[in-house]
Amino acid sequence: MKRYLIIGDGVAGARAAVRIRETDSKGDIQIFTEEAYPFYYRVRFPELVAGEVGVKDITIHTSEWYQSRGISLHLEEPIIEVHPERGEVLSKKGVVYGYDSLLMATGGLAFVPPIKGVEKRGVFTLRSMQDAITMKEFSGGVRQAILIGGGLVGLETGGALLRRGIKVAVIEHNPRILPRQMDPEGSQVLQKKMEGMGFFFYLNSESEEILGEESVEGLRLKDGRIVEGQMVIVSAGVRPNIELARAAGLETKKGILVNDRLETKTQGIFAAGDVAEHRGRCYGIWPAAQRQGEIAGVNMAGGGLIYEGTVVSNTLKVVGVALTSAGDIDPEGKLECVVRSDREKCEYCKVTFQEDRIVGCIFLGRTEGVSEVLNAIEKKTNVKDVKGSILEERFDFKKLG
Repeated sequence: MKRYLIIGDGVAGARAAVRIRETDSKGDIQIFTEEAYPFYYRVRFPELVAGEVGVKDITIHTSEWYQSRGISLHLEEPIIEVHPERGEVLSKKGVVYGYDSLLMATGGLAFVPPIKGVEKRGVFTLRSMQDAITMKEFSGGVRQAILIGGGLVGLETGGALLRRGIKVAVIEHNPRILPRQMDPEGSQVLQKKMEGMGFFFYLNSESEEILGEESVEGLRLKDGRIVEGQMVIVSAGVRPNIELARAAGLETKKGILVNDRLETKTQGIFAAGDVAEHRGRCYGIWPAAQRQGEIAGVNMAGGGLIYEGTVVSNTLKVVGVALTSAGDIDPEGKLECVVRSDREKCEYCKVTFQEDRIVGCIFLGRTEGVSEVLNAIEKKTNVKDVKGSILEERFDFKKLG
């Protein structure tokens, strides 16, 4: 009986376990995580912070679910050492476990910039279920929250707090919000919409010190301005959690290096999800982690699947805002594109092209045609005959099929 060991119970680890079991009905599958909660939908944390859902609502697989499929889930038992030469790992409980095939699905860690005062009470990152629960509990007496970072997770968390009547100030060191998902014009349209919802934006700004004795009382910016607030949420990006892999001697750069089968160069060890670096890229998005986990799982059980990469697509989930951004959005204006903008309606749509194929898009304030355009990007469809009319009023998006 083959022994499969998975480090991490996020989407990559959980999906790998499912595909291993589908491929090998008798193998021994064990998952280890430092979390106290089984596999959950991290994307819905803002809803939990807003008080709109509970832990059960965003739990995907319960402990009983794993048990019914013969998968051993070790909650609050992180792996602290990996010994590839012996095919063994050591858990924090001091127990040694052997494996034949190992998956590193250790995910990512929230990056916290070196800002004075980050240790104060009321400073949060939002990466685990416990983070979300603690943030919701703490925010009860807060009048204004300060977001350090104007990225997707930060803005969605800010939207959740707004829905609870808490004002939100956003500190962003870039000259525009969502710099990875929006070009300059689209970002301005979105910012105007979000300011109307109650967000305050401090662009081109850097945080110097979180103020207060023991608890947060505000934030001083490097230009001397003071931003009032009783809690700070740091949303400055995620870094692959590679420390365990590095200590085990696996090859790493930004993440754990893998080939198209999601294998490392170390015999019997695979990597998937936010921690994996494939063809020079660490994705850090749910769809890529899910697909990588599934492919790694099949291959761990003897399959021969190939991972070709994932089209990067992001959706902003803030009430009142519909935004999807994917592929090469060309913020520098180097590619051929079509744009349709209506600032009064808070609509901004852009489709970019390369060699008669769609390579990127922004849909703000409009959902019609999004799935068809994303599909065309994925399939590299030739759209030469309809390029100029894609964003016209009555365009039939079925033509992209």
